[in-house]
Amino acid sequence: MAYGSEHIEMPPVKDWVNDWDWLDDGWGENAIDIWNDVREQCPVASTERYGRAFMPVTMAAIRDIANDTDHFSSIWVNVGRPDAPRSPAPPITSDPPDHLGHRKLILPAFNPKAVAEIEQEMRDYCRDLIKDLDGLNEADAAVQYSQHIPVHGICILTGLPEGDADLFRDWIYKNFQLAPRDNNVRIEVMTEMTHYIDAILKDRLVNPKDDLLTMIANAEIDGKEVDWNIKIGYIRLQIVAGIDTTWSAIGSGLWHFAQHNDEVQRLIAVSNDDMLWQTANEEILRYYAPVTMARKVVKDVTVQGCPMHEGDQTLVTFPAANHDPEAFEDAHIFKLDRENNRHVAFGLGIHRCAGSNLARLEMLVAFQEWLRAFPNYSLNPNKKTTWANGQVRGPRILPVLLNR
Repeated sequence: MAYGSEHIEMPPVKDWVNDWDWLDDGWGENAIDIWNDVREQCPVASTERYGRAFMPVTMAAIRDIANDTDHFSSIWVNVGRPDAPRSPAPPITSDPPDHLGHRKLILPAFNPKAVAEIEQEMRDYCRDLIKDLDGLNEADAAVQYSQHIPVHGICILTGLPEGDADLFRDWIYKNFQLAPRDNNVRIEVMTEMTHYIDAILKDRLVNPKDDLLTMIANAEIDGKEVDWNIKIGYIRLQIVAGIDTTWSAIGSGLWHFAQHNDEVQRLIAVSNDDMLWQTANEEILRYYAPVTMARKVVKDVTVQGCPMHEGDQTLVTFPAANHDPEAFEDAHIFKLDRENNRHVAFGLGIHRCAGSNLARLEMLVAFQEWLRAFPNYSLNPNKKTTWANGQVRGPRILPVLLNR
């Protein structure tokens, strides 16, 4: 297949119901308002910017799509140019029946026991990052804190070298912010990641270690060796999905708490194992859920009255579902102690996030250490917070006053 390579420039969105664009400059900071405004008009918005593509904004519509593997394929997990090259990153890009084998292979590395064992290491790491801010009156809570934490966690659990963190972040930026509109960038990132992962997996075959990389290098499913490109895809997923997502959730929480010191004081007044920390963590996940997935429509179907046709694309807008007033009481209000909180920040159906235990731990530890170190921090009024658009939404620059 020949791929169009030219970069596509898009005009600003003026009509989010009929012409949405998740890479529009207005998306990152204003996405919650956008979803709420669209929901008042219809359950599913549409666009022609990437071919025919949809944006559901109700829990019912999102549940219908996420649970329907007959009409919706995960072979495409982001909305981009229809002629874009795609690379496998199982289990997230796999459909039944293959999906189950891939997921069972990866899941043990992220089970509760494995994750719990790294809590103290994550806590010490966060304290070291905070120590680096000694003597400063202001900081960037994204660049100097939140962006580092999930890299450390994913490297511990996989065996990836943490010294390559800047390279990982560069791939993440290009993959999510540039590639949906530019096939050259997509091909560049795919190629670089493939060569990098190929080399590190081949090294594990010769120099095995007790880590996920070694397990994947030798992976078999039902006694049959996994295809090498699929092995590369497993690690591609850990880099792309295991870092930016949690970094964005931590950053969003820090942005929120910087503006709600009353909530900070409630939290630091209780012990680290108090249930209030858990409910606060879950409410950050609900209110600021960072990840929007996507599907390819493989059979004609109607979702909440909206017809979709084979070849179309659709978002699976989990963050929008978390703001649906039909699904949550006072969905528009951030409640630190919300008890009934069956949010879908980690997805629905067979593709529910395999790394949710790790993400929850990283978030909880990051918040506890930061809020106790800087109980009166606030947004810096003289500098602007900037947000990432698109598939993973969260603060990329988060200037704060530490107010020691």
